[in-house]
Amino acid sequence: MPRPVCLFTGQWADLPLEVLAKKAKAFGYDGLELACWGDHFEVHRALDEDGYCEALWKTLTSNGLHSFAISAHLVGQAVCDPIDARHQAILPPEVWGDGDPEGVRQRAAEEMKATARAASRFFEAAPNDVKAQLARSNGRRVVNGFTGSSIWHLLYSFPPVQKGQIEAGFADFANRWKSILDVFDEVDVSFALEVHPTEIAFDIVTTRRAIAAIDGHARFGFNFDPSHLGYQNVDYLAFLREFGDRIFNVHVKDVWWSERPTPIGTFGGHTDFGVDGRAWDFRSPGRGRVDFEALIRVLGSIDYQGPLTVEWEDPNMDREFGATEAAAFVRRLDFPRSEIAFDDAFSD
Repeated sequence: MPRPVCLFTGQWADLPLEVLAKKAKAFGYDGLELACWGDHFEVHRALDEDGYCEALWKTLTSNGLHSFAISAHLVGQAVCDPIDARHQAILPPEVWGDGDPEGVRQRAAEEMKATARAASRFFEAAPNDVKAQLARSNGRRVVNGFTGSSIWHLLYSFPPVQKGQIEAGFADFANRWKSILDVFDEVDVSFALEVHPTEIAFDIVTTRRAIAAIDGHARFGFNFDPSHLGYQNVDYLAFLREFGDRIFNVHVKDVWWSERPTPIGTFGGHTDFGVDGRAWDFRSPGRGRVDFEALIRVLGSIDYQGPLTVEWEDPNMDREFGATEAAAFVRRLDFPRSEIAFDDAFSD
C-alpha cells in the first residue's frame, strides 16, 4: 500500500487550518502534519476543551485529509538551548514568561509533556482508517520536534573546548529529556527528533551519542530529513541504515549544495536563505541534490511504512506552485516493496 503523502503545516501557519486543508487537498496531499502554532494544533485546547480533537478531525476528513504526526519543533528547541531574545519570537507567551533562561527551559519541558498528552488525545479521536494506517506504521503515534542544545555554540573549537564540556552537554540533554520521554511512554506516543544543526544530534556520530545519553530510551527516535545531512556532507543513506528502527517519520525536503568554491561558505556568511552566492540552499523536492530514488529504496529495506511528508522550503519559488509540484513528485517517487523475487517465475 502506498505511503501517505502529507504536507507539514509549519511553513503555512499564517493560514487558518480550514483554509490550508482545502488548499492541501487541491495540491494533491493525503494528510497534514499539524504544527503546534498558528491555529493548526493548540495543545491546551486539545487537553482542556471537550470536542476540540474531534473538531480537528472533522476539518481534516471533510477535506479528504488525515494526520499521522504533529510538530512541536519550536517549544522543543527551548528545552536545552541557551535562551536569548530570539526564542521569545517562537515560543508561546506562557512558555516565555519573564524570559529567565532556566525558567523558560523548565516551562518548555513541561509544555513538551503536555504536548505528548495532547497528541495522545488527538490520535485517540482519529477515524478508524487512520488508526489502521498507524498500526501499519508499527503502531507509532508521533510528535516531531527539536531538542535544542547547550553545546551547539561549541561547534567550532576555538577558544579550545575544555575537557568535559561536550560530555556535560549530552548529560544536560539526558537530564532534561528523560523525564519528558517517560511521559511520552506513559501515553503511548513517540518523540521524533529532526536531526539538524543547532540540535543535540546533527550528524551520525552525535546521533549515536544522543541515544547513548538517554540509555536508548524506546520513545526517542527520528524525523528523518535528508536535507539537513546532505549539505553537511553526511551520508543520509547510512543514517537510515544505522537508525532504521528509530525512523518514526520522514520529511521530504531537498537541498542544493555547490561542488565549487562560492563567496558564501558552508556557515552561511550571516546571509538569508535564497541569497545568490551561497554554498547551499533548500530546494523544492526533486530540484536539489538529494538522491530520493536511493532514499525510497532504503526506506523499503528498513520497512518504513509511515507518511512521506513534504516540508516545503524553497526561498525562490512560489509556495503554492512548489507544494503542488512536490506532492506529484513524491507520489511518482514512492512504490511498494516487492514481496516476491522477480525471477521466481523461472523456478520449478
